[in-house]
Amino acid sequence: MIKKLTLLTFLTILVHFSFSQSFDKIKLDAYFDTLSKYNKFMGSVAVAQNGHVIYNRTLGFANLKEQQKANENTKYRIGSISKTFTAALVFKAIDEKKISLDQTIQKFFPDIKNADKITIANLLYHRSGIHDFTDDQEEYLKWHTQPKTEKEMLAIISKGGIDFEPDTQSDYSNSNYLLLSYILEKTFKMPYAQILHKYIVKPLALTNTFLGKKINSKNNEASSYRFEGNWKLADETDISIPLGAGGIVSTPIDLVKFSTALFEGKVISQNSLAQMKTVNGKYGMGILAIPFYDKAGFGHSGSIDGFSATFSYFSDGNIAYALTSNGTNFNNNSISLAVLSAVFNKEYQIPDFKTAEQSTSDLNKYLGTYASTAIPIKITITKGNTTLIAQATDQPAIRLSSKGNHEFIFEDAGIILSFNPTENQMILKQGGKEFKFRKE
Repeated sequence: MIKKLTLLTFLTILVHFSFSQSFDKIKLDAYFDTLSKYNKFMGSVAVAQNGHVIYNRTLGFANLKEQQKANENTKYRIGSISKTFTAALVFKAIDEKKISLDQTIQKFFPDIKNADKITIANLLYHRSGIHDFTDDQEEYLKWHTQPKTEKEMLAIISKGGIDFEPDTQSDYSNSNYLLLSYILEKTFKMPYAQILHKYIVKPLALTNTFLGKKINSKNNEASSYRFEGNWKLADETDISIPLGAGGIVSTPIDLVKFSTALFEGKVISQNSLAQMKTVNGKYGMGILAIPFYDKAGFGHSGSIDGFSATFSYFSDGNIAYALTSNGTNFNNNSISLAVLSAVFNKEYQIPDFKTAEQSTSDLNKYLGTYASTAIPIKITITKGNTTLIAQATDQPAIRLSSKGNHEFIFEDAGIILSFNPTENQMILKQGGKEFKFRKE
């Protein structure tokens, strides 16, 4: 649910593929075996074709304290993928003529600025201008684990104000989909959890999907973790805060089932589906366009606490893919790319996590602040014992692993820093791009 930053915005990778039902599952299993061996990922993935699961794999623990291993039915919070469910529910209301895309939100939230100009379509497209309540991180993290009423959340959203006039630009805001959750509750006259169950979960027989409550390990629900040398239990956001913006719990198997049904027109009308898929600015309505060279896909990603998730659907081949994670020490985009490459018979590499030992004195030649003429950030390199630490402008510090030959990596974001100490230079590599830096 919360926006995450890396040194660079993730760059879309275009991959040319041709699909074959027969793909090398042994190699893909070896890929996940490597992630497991080096403690890089806890979570689950699934791939379906024509609604039938053709691959799934689960790694790690649902609960480390209890040593409860995860399985294909372990349930994970899916963060902002919840928005896809919420958008579908809004279109259910539209199909039943209870609300319309062009109606304003003034009837529901008269105290929100510009309520007489902001439409339901603006909320769906992230074009309302309403400030994202999670953007104020320092303040948000003081109260995100405590339950909040609708009245309290509306007060927080109203206080955040407006970032721009409605429908003048696109800017992702969790506030939009929280408001849509409240609109659904007022329209259907029942809690969001019941609406989700009645209109999506029950008809599609999604046995492991629901609006979350407090995490219950006895119900095979995963706790989430952050990697800080070892796995540390993450805070638990109270679900009353995100609701349909980030509060749903699910599994990859349920997600591929849901996305297949959605894009086959079995959840909402074909007209509503076409509107949902139409991109305005940066976004569709509850979904994002995901291009793979000459193929068009749709999907969404999400993160909340230590959880992360993604799903994508490609009509060419009727392929649905989903990943859920309760702990990652690697770049999940790389995992998704590997799985899709396997399924679509493209080359991919099993990662090499072996690191090179370096003494603390060996690291001195890399220390300093580096600047680039290509991108407006500076990167300061310090050290902690035998590890380099990199910190970009206005971003948290990250610990790097040495690969030898003056090269250091941060696997979680797919970042490689390659140094030339004699020339006082550093090259940042990410997403297939390279940027030159020079030590100041």
